[in-house]
Amino acid sequence: MRTGEIHRETKETDIRVRVNLDGTGAYNISTGIGFFDHMLEQLSRHSLIDMDIACKGDLHIDQHHTTEDVGIAIGEAIAKALGDKRGITRYGEAHSPMDETLTRCALDISGRPFLVWKVPFTTAKLGEWDVEMIEHWFHSFAGSAGLTLHVELLYGSNNHHIAESAYKALARALRTAVEIDPRKGDAIPSTKGTLGG
Repeated sequence: MRTGEIHRETKETDIRVRVNLDGTGAYNISTGIGFFDHMLEQLSRHSLIDMDIACKGDLHIDQHHTTEDVGIAIGEAIAKALGDKRGITRYGEAHSPMDETLTRCALDISGRPFLVWKVPFTTAKLGEWDVEMIEHWFHSFAGSAGLTLHVELLYGSNNHHIAESAYKALARALRTAVEIDPRKGDAIPSTKGTLGG
C-alpha cells in the first residue's frame, strides 16, 4: 500500500493527515468548516484515495490558515505516498458534469508546481466557507503535492455545483494520475529519469 502520513503543527493550525493511494475512497474528515469537509469528502470518494484528516485551526480569526494548511498537508501526504513516483501514470484529465455545470481538470504529477485557475464564482460564501478560499486551497495543494494543475469552469451557474464539480474533476484526474501503469514497470515516467525539477 502506498501511504503517507503528515502531522503539521503551527501556532495557527494542528493538522493530522493520512492518505492511502490504493484505497477505496473511505474518509474521516473534520476541519471545522462544514462545506470544506464536504468538498474534501468528494475528493476522497471520487479519487479512491482513503483520507483521514483532522484539523484544529484558528477559526476564531478566519478560515485562511485552516484552508491553506490543510491543502499543504494533504499535498505533502500524497507526495510522500508517491515516493519516487515509479510506475505511475503521471498525467490525468477529467470532465465533471453536475446538473448545469461542467468543469475540466488536467494535471501532471511533474514535481513542478503550477496552478491555472479559471473558475469564477458569483457568491462570497458557500455555507460558512469563504469562496475565495477555494482557489487558495487548490494553489496550496498543487504546491505541496508538486502538481501542474489546470482547472477550468466550462459553464455553469450554481455556485455549489461549480465548487463541487471542481473538486470531483480534480479527484477523477488524480485517480488516473496516481494509478500504477503496468506497462511502465517500475520506471520513473520521465525522460530525465526523475520528476521534480
